[in-house]
Amino acid sequence: MEFGICFKGFVEPDRAKALVRQAENAGFTYCWFYDSHILWRESYIAMAMCIEHTTKMRFGPCVTNPNTRDWSLAASMFGSLAKQSKGRFDIGLGRGDSAVRVMGLKPATLAKLEEFADVVKALIRGDEAQYGDCPNPVKFPWAEGYELPIWVAAYGPKALSSAGRVGDGLVLQIAEPTIVKWLSDQAKKAGVEAGRDMSDYKVMVAAPAYTGPVDKAIEAVRWFPAMVGNHVADIVEKYGTDNDEIPSSLTDYIKNRKGYDYSKHGQSSNAYLDFITEDVVESFCVLGSPEAHIQKLRELETAGATQFNIYLDSGNEEKIIADYGTEIIPAFS
Repeated sequence: MEFGICFKGFVEPDRAKALVRQAENAGFTYCWFYDSHILWRESYIAMAMCIEHTTKMRFGPCVTNPNTRDWSLAASMFGSLAKQSKGRFDIGLGRGDSAVRVMGLKPATLAKLEEFADVVKALIRGDEAQYGDCPNPVKFPWAEGYELPIWVAAYGPKALSSAGRVGDGLVLQIAEPTIVKWLSDQAKKAGVEAGRDMSDYKVMVAAPAYTGPVDKAIEAVRWFPAMVGNHVADIVEKYGTDNDEIPSSLTDYIKNRKGYDYSKHGQSSNAYLDFITEDVVESFCVLGSPEAHIQKLRELETAGATQFNIYLDSGNEEKIIADYGTEIIPAFS
């Protein structure tokens, strides 16, 4: 099991630098950033800054999308950060959520997501690629053969198929072991059916973690299941609730969901939290004593998770990193 942290773009620069140094020293090997340029500050500038204050930690967006930036611009930025970090750069990729919906735009199709993954990988590797309305092929003369790892975020059957066929890893924003196993098995099956070797396929569980009394932890992270709920609502709208391809445990909790305010995305001040029960919060997150964290993470590891990525924005961030460094990460080394 590897460990990561994930920032939103409201962390002040000096504190972000201190947190990544602390996290790297504690044994965390990944640092991810939300990529939602309207709700928070542009994340790639912060990544470049934090790269300069670490030596081993890998960086990347969790997650970017095909619609926000021109593809050659996105590829140039990713390739440049890979060069600057000496090969410590991945990307998480999704169809587009808060980054595009807050502007009233729609997420990308899965076909577009798959094409974006192929084009960006090719350009960063140094190959020629053509895309969209660009009349001429594009090639970076400075590219040096870097193979960009791409983690694809998915929940629904078709998205999981895309993740298995074009991704190097899977991003799951949920820490419920049964659901993690079901979703990751679907992606791996799709990869095998496409003729891929899935033996090194990675599965990231991205969710809040909070060490300390459970009642306090639940209130600190109640925003998270609501954020997951807006993704699940898309699945229910597309596939319905009576579908053998979707586990009922993933859809039952949003039956009383009334909406979602994207301007309060990922925030405890979001007005649409009433449908979230304490059981759901505990199920979707990793909470309680260090021993409870270890037990839950063991279950996630058995379910197929290879990385636990902590959404580090619920308070007590320095303490959580310290607790993981001294008591939790050593249990997995």
